[in-house]
Amino acid sequence: MAPCRPTVGHNWHMGSDIGANIRRLREEHEWSQARLAREVCRAAGLAGDPVGRQEVSRWENGKRTPWEWLPFIATALGVTVEVLRAHQERAEPPLPMLADFLPEDDPLSPLERCKGRRIGMGAVDDLQQRVHGLRLADDVLAGGDLIRPALRELRSAVRLYREGTHSSEVGRQLLRQIGELTQIAGWIASDAGQHKEAERIYRLGISAARQAEDHTLAGNIAGSLAYQFSNTGRESEGLRLAQAAFNDARAEAPPKARALYLDRVAWAHTKAGGAENGQQAMRALGEAGQALSEDSDGTESPTYLYWVDAGELRVMESRVYTELHRPLRAVPLLREVLSEYDATHTREMALYLSWLAIALVDANEPEEAATVAGRVLTLSADVASERTAERVRIVLGRLQEYAEVPEVAALLDEHEAA
Repeated sequence: MAPCRPTVGHNWHMGSDIGANIRRLREEHEWSQARLAREVCRAAGLAGDPVGRQEVSRWENGKRTPWEWLPFIATALGVTVEVLRAHQERAEPPLPMLADFLPEDDPLSPLERCKGRRIGMGAVDDLQQRVHGLRLADDVLAGGDLIRPALRELRSAVRLYREGTHSSEVGRQLLRQIGELTQIAGWIASDAGQHKEAERIYRLGISAARQAEDHTLAGNIAGSLAYQFSNTGRESEGLRLAQAAFNDARAEAPPKARALYLDRVAWAHTKAGGAENGQQAMRALGEAGQALSEDSDGTESPTYLYWVDAGELRVMESRVYTELHRPLRAVPLLREVLSEYDATHTREMALYLSWLAIALVDANEPEEAATVAGRVLTLSADVASERTAERVRIVLGRLQEYAEVPEVAALLDEHEAA
């Protein structure tokens, strides 16, 4: 096999460029690293596994440059060697992906051959505290700020479960904490705009929660994935999954959890569109309120539901009214919610103000809508959230309908100049 060695004078970046290009093209094919390894061996006409997932990982991370394998990698990916060698400008290193450190088959299968350190409940408690700390950090920081530490925590937790030795009860509690971690890590990834990665994380969490026999947690994670589907153009999938999450978990779920499931069902119906879905959304909101009213101080709810309260249900109700173009109901409700909201939660404040701006446009109040939109732009300027970025685009798009109104024109001009 003739080696494809670089000639003298090649840019020193070439090795890392090749790794970045391999990774980018593999992800465009939606292949795992193990799948690419198999395709490279097939292209080279080799039996067995002379190239494996770990070797592909070394290529992509720049730890090893596959000079002699380049023609076969190019063939497997359907490109030329020149495409693999092309220089890529990169502002920062690529985000770590769950697939980089999880096996292709079952990411939660314990390594029976591995005699790792003995894991006790102390390790579970420590992980629980870190998960809750990450959840609290998400209240004030956006996905772009948190995705790297979130994925590092998830990687560490999965390794702890797989590589350590533990009793069945400790293993079940570890799986439960992995499930809770995937819920917040998936939310963070989704907020950072990494929707495919978020879906992989959520699916891992559903598996962990089901293995731990925690159906309430599995329903919560599935509902989070349904919410992402509903917001990213997969409305029918979102509706089916939201309903399935509610149906599977409601029998043993505490009132707060049922209220949250129903909240997501309401949103899924709203995003699915149509008069009948609108009616179903309002019915689900009513049932969510009823479920929450059954909650009392003596009712035990999981810690991760600390944020579910009457105020959050009003937020969803106001968003549903806005989406259904019912501004007379949406505007006063949003104003009430915003008057009570914690101003330190910048991302959420920007998001809720964006709904108010849209409702004001629907109410034919472009001047006030422009004022509210200005606050949205100011709050979201330094927030690393794809959710707020998307809402800004939607608000500005709706304001274009009133581009001749002086207040709106001034806001649009200022935004364009910025």
